Parts: sequence; C-alpha cells; structure tokens
Amino acid sequence: MKKTRVVVGMSGGVDSSVTAYLLQKQGFEVIGVTLKLWPQDCAAIIEDKCCGPQAMLDARGVAHHIGIPHYVVDDQALFQKKVVDTFAAEYRSGRTPNPCILCNEHVKFGSLLDRAREMGAEFVATGHYARIEKAGNGNGGRWLLKRGCDLRKDQSYFLFSLRQDQLASALMPLAH
Repeated sequence: MKKTRVVVGMSGGVDSSVTAYLLQKQGFEVIGVTLKLWPQDCAAIIEDKCCGPQAMLDARGVAHHIGIPHYVVDDQALFQKKVVDTFAAEYRSGRTPNPCILCNEHVKFGSLLDRAREMGAEFVATGHYARIEKAGNGNGGRWLLKRGCDLRKDQSYFLFSLRQDQLASALMPLAH
C-alpha cells in the first residue's frame, strides 16, 4: 500500500521537528525540506535563529535521526522579492507590514507547495499552531482556517491570507 507523501518545512526548530516525527508515526511518507532564504554572509544571520547555517544542520540531523530524507532548497530570490522588498516598500510608505504573513503565503505555502507537488507530495506540513478544517460535505465545502487549540500558541493570524488551494494542501499536526 502506497503511503501519502508529505513535505515538511523543517526550520531546525522543535515545532517543525516534532511535526515531521508525528506525521511519520501517523504513517505518512515524510520528506524534510529546509528553505535557504538568506545569503550565507548576511550579517543578520545569528546562529540560533531559524534559516541560519546551524538551523539547517539541526534540521538535517533531526531528519537523519528519524530516518527521513532531507533537502535544502534555495529560495533566496523569491524571499527577497516577495518578503524583504515588499516589507521595505511598505515600511517606507509608513505602514507596519508583517513579513511572516508574506513568507507563509508566497514561500512556505507557495513555492514550497509547488516543489512538494513536483516531488509527488500531496501535502505541505509545518509546525504552525493553527487548525484547518473542511466545512460542508463533499466537494462543495470550503476550507476554514481556525485558531490553534492552545490560544497562547495560536498562529492562525500569520496564515489568514492563504487561499483555498493552499489550505486544502496544508497539514498542521501541532494544532491540537
């Protein structure tokens, strides 16, 4: 019997690592992917922050430990255009943008989802604390984004801009 394939966005942190582990234990075929979003020589990279060199090594180590393949995908150009440049333009215009919203929409559930499909995966999973539920029966129902069960950890506000096709292809096992 063929397992359902899922790509887990692995930042090197605990939440995405636990997500990969839980999905593997639930019987999914899990592939770990870490997105390289910043140049290696970027002064803003701090060793203990996500997306830095240590985070990539941590993600690879967790993937090896639980026995799943792990890949690093270079998405620097898209991240610069859709997140960094947009953030800077909005800030210069006197607005206070949230770069995480842009990253989730365009990178994690945009580019990463496209790459997951190229790898034959049906889903992208992350360590976000939010719930995704189908409302209504059959194909006519809509996907709903809901707060995580633990309101202190809820991250649904980072995900409000996701489209229906993105919600339908997302898994967030830490929601409960």
